[in-house]
Amino acid sequence: MKEQFLAAVPVIEKLEAAGFEAYFVGGAVRDLLLNKEINDVDIATSATPEEVKQIFSKTVDVGIEHGTVLVLYQNQSYEITTFRTEAEYEDFRRPKAVSFIRNLKEDLQRRDFTMNAIAMDKDGNLIDPFKGELSIKNQVIQTVGKAADRFQEDALRMMRAVRFVSQLSFRIEDETLNALINLVHLLDNIAVERKHTEFDKLLLGDNRKQAIQLILKTNMNSYLPGLSNQEARLKLMLEYKLDRLTTREMWALLVFCLELKSKDIEGFLRDWRSPIKEIREIQLILHYLDKRFEESWSSYDLYMATKDIFLSAEVLYLVIKGIETKDTIYQYIQVYEGLPIKNRSEMDVTGNDLMEWFNKSGGPWIKELLLKIEQAILAGSLINQKKMIKEWLLKCNHN
Repeated sequence: MKEQFLAAVPVIEKLEAAGFEAYFVGGAVRDLLLNKEINDVDIATSATPEEVKQIFSKTVDVGIEHGTVLVLYQNQSYEITTFRTEAEYEDFRRPKAVSFIRNLKEDLQRRDFTMNAIAMDKDGNLIDPFKGELSIKNQVIQTVGKAADRFQEDALRMMRAVRFVSQLSFRIEDETLNALINLVHLLDNIAVERKHTEFDKLLLGDNRKQAIQLILKTNMNSYLPGLSNQEARLKLMLEYKLDRLTTREMWALLVFCLELKSKDIEGFLRDWRSPIKEIREIQLILHYLDKRFEESWSSYDLYMATKDIFLSAEVLYLVIKGIETKDTIYQYIQVYEGLPIKNRSEMDVTGNDLMEWFNKSGGPWIKELLLKIEQAILAGSLINQKKMIKEWLLKCNHN
């Protein structure tokens, strides 16, 4: 058993000592069986939230209405959720009510896919009533019970199924896939923010190409912002080698394939509820990608773009051009690392210096002069030292 589970065993033992059942559940158990990296471990228990809070001294009510309590124990945090059943769902996303129960199997029965409906006790023994381990062995994504029921309860599960195809390189079982095709329209009821979270993970998976093919096959794109009636342009993405592209680069490539005009990029990404910082970065990548199609990188463009942005733009340029070698990337990194300054703040001169040297009050001239100094430093015709800058300015009579 991996260290994340071993560290949490005392938590399960405390619950058991108080007379309750407790098990590891969810994605961590699945990832253990897949021999993947384990992040957070979740625990399910027969204890109610109030009973959990009586057992542990440090807790936080993170989702107590759904039976979840965050327990802080030995400098670690664990989400502990009470076994529960769920009443009829509303909005194809949330149950109208949650009932706490004492039965593990009933709790596992409400979960989405068989591979996520496996529990494990503190000794590493599996409780697997829905043959989730077999699904993992056969690399199959299959719902617990009838697929139509699971998707009508929570339509986001359809995106999760395709996302798992991308992440795990599993296939979707036939009945599950048919239900997905028939019920994909229910995604209209799901908040964009939740779709964005799943789409981000999908774009980063090793098997992202097959996931995009599934989006097209199931017509899921019709229920994703800005992707309706864009089948031909989405297929363009499949022509490129997508290995090792970051999420941000995948979004930039998607926008490139959609052939959006500069003025429409922000609106498209806002419709996806993308964070403004991410929008600005993607816009910059695409701006420099356009320049890259016209010419090689200048030192000034490398400087203005910053390292992260120019690397992403260059990677996309190579992908789109079908160039396998990464030689240009290493060359441009060397040029960038050799720049005398990497940021405007590193210039050994300020606006106050200029006003003092020329005995003039502030105005647009300061910004213009600082830009000339910056360009001269980057071109190698001016040393970035205050004394040298002053002499250069007075000699050239820049005022």
